Amino acid sequence: MDTTIINIFCLILLFVGILGTFLPVLPGLLLSICGLLIYKFGTDADLPMIYIWAFGILTLASVILSYVIPAKTNRKYGGTRWGSIGSVIGTIVGIFIPIPLGFLIGMFAGVFIGELLHDSKDMNKALQSTKGALIGFIYGTGFSFVVGVAMFLVVLLNMLSII
Repeated sequence: MDTTIINIFCLILLFVGILGTFLPVLPGLLLSICGLLIYKFGTDADLPMIYIWAFGILTLASVILSYVIPAKTNRKYGGTRWGSIGSVIGTIVGIFIPIPLGFLIGMFAGVFIGELLHDSKDMNKALQSTKGALIGFIYGTGFSFVVGVAMFLVVLLNMLSII
């Protein structure tokens, strides 16, 4: 297969992977790491293996942190298990709602409703837990986004023979 086609395919995978860092219907960094691996091993690229190892570790860290960070920030802001369960259910329901950012609205609504189901008298606690979910989402998404952009730039710069 032509190297140019493989390079374009890799860049597309990397770009879609970046989109996937904040769109839950796409596997995010898993697509990006696939693009990186195809570029390294599917072409005659002289990309050093240290990049493969570093991005592999960062991708694994991102996958782990995407579960840990929201739970920790939710708890930090007074959230309970009910809010965490509501978050998961709300995100899944939100994916199927045909509105922009439905997954995100669903997640926040799920946290809020879950916390109200746990303690219907404490709306402030439900709001604080929702705030924690937002902060956790921003931290986790931000980390994944930075790793995805870094992978894209490393491949692009290597293609241009800058690194």
